[in-house]
Amino acid sequence: MLIHVVQQGDSVYSVANRYQTPIEDIVEVNQLDQPDDLVIGQALVVPVSQYTVQEGDSYYSIGQRLNIPYELLASYNELDLNEPLMIGQELILPEPDRRTITTNAYIEPFGESVSEELLQSAWARTPLLTYLGMFSYEVNEDGTLSPPPLDDIPMIAQANNTALMMVITNLRDGAFDQELGRIILTDEQVQDQLLDEIIRVANEIGYRDIHFDFEFLPPETREDYNNFLRKARERLSPQGLLISTALAPKTSDEQTGPWYEAHDYQAHGEIVDFVILMTYEWGYGGGPAMAVSPIGPVREVVEYALSEMPAEKIMLGQNTYGYDWTLPFEEGVTAPAISPNEAIQIARENNQAIEYDEEAQAPYFYYWDEEGNQHEVWFEDARSIQAKFDLIDELGLKGISYWKLGLAFPQNWALLNYNFDIDKIV
Repeated sequence: MLIHVVQQGDSVYSVANRYQTPIEDIVEVNQLDQPDDLVIGQALVVPVSQYTVQEGDSYYSIGQRLNIPYELLASYNELDLNEPLMIGQELILPEPDRRTITTNAYIEPFGESVSEELLQSAWARTPLLTYLGMFSYEVNEDGTLSPPPLDDIPMIAQANNTALMMVITNLRDGAFDQELGRIILTDEQVQDQLLDEIIRVANEIGYRDIHFDFEFLPPETREDYNNFLRKARERLSPQGLLISTALAPKTSDEQTGPWYEAHDYQAHGEIVDFVILMTYEWGYGGGPAMAVSPIGPVREVVEYALSEMPAEKIMLGQNTYGYDWTLPFEEGVTAPAISPNEAIQIARENNQAIEYDEEAQAPYFYYWDEEGNQHEVWFEDARSIQAKFDLIDELGLKGISYWKLGLAFPQNWALLNYNFDIDKIV
């Protein structure tokens, strides 16, 4: 498996010919709906197990292109780095050292039923998921729960040996509610009712993990949240249920603000089975244009988390979306979220080449709409997700969690399957 960045004059035919790979394989793995119209700068995943040396190639350039250490490439093929490569020479590509990781993807139905598109996405992706996170069970002020629609989701998860994750939130009217969070974390009766409800629903549906996603909490409820998690563990663990939490992306325990202060990394690391770091939304719909999950800030959050809890409890949060911002940025104007495939389509329709920010490890481009407005688009591609996989491998993290299913990003799933084995706990 390798990543090819489309250059001027490239076609699916020329790429397939270069790597001696069937055209149909490239089209299928990248889900190319317009294979005859590639975009300059588009990153394609090419399923290949060997490479034919081209004019101008060196060990180093091939290693860079294939994301393989050039020394390993030479030693794997029993070649001397001091000997030049020959045009037409066949190199066998080493398989990655596949570590077993835990994976999760949230799924967020809207309305009274799960759309057919989401059901199809669940069927397609659950073979590569340890957990499928049902987003969300909203807590009411009395501790009862307002559930999401499920339809065939439990059956799909069971068919693919994917554990169901029950996501519990303090959402109200579509937003995380600070006062509701306070009630949940400080009222013993509400907590007892909530935990009773969780146990009942978990046993009824077959949930394996209970995932608390409490956000925008009053800063003074930090210890209340910790105590609630201890209480939840006492009640839920005897039922055979795992417990996890979603944590805001902090870089120190002193980080201020309602999104951060009530999230105690050290305590969560001690109490729950694992955490999901929400390492995205540096670039967000209501803010100025930038990469959604730039690798540098993501690494800083993970390194802080590692100072407070073991790596085997940390799952890296990963966006499957980008944003299309209209320039100049205006406060109060929200950029629409788009999938990686939609981003490529926008670049194609506007005849724009895709650029890549090496520092952020993220693709982007600009275009002008029919009304003369300039846009800036940041999204994810094969290169950016491989950078996250490399980070997970380097730091020995438990795994990765996606927000969310239903956004077309085929390269992610191909590379996930190539880089890792997936833990299945059911």
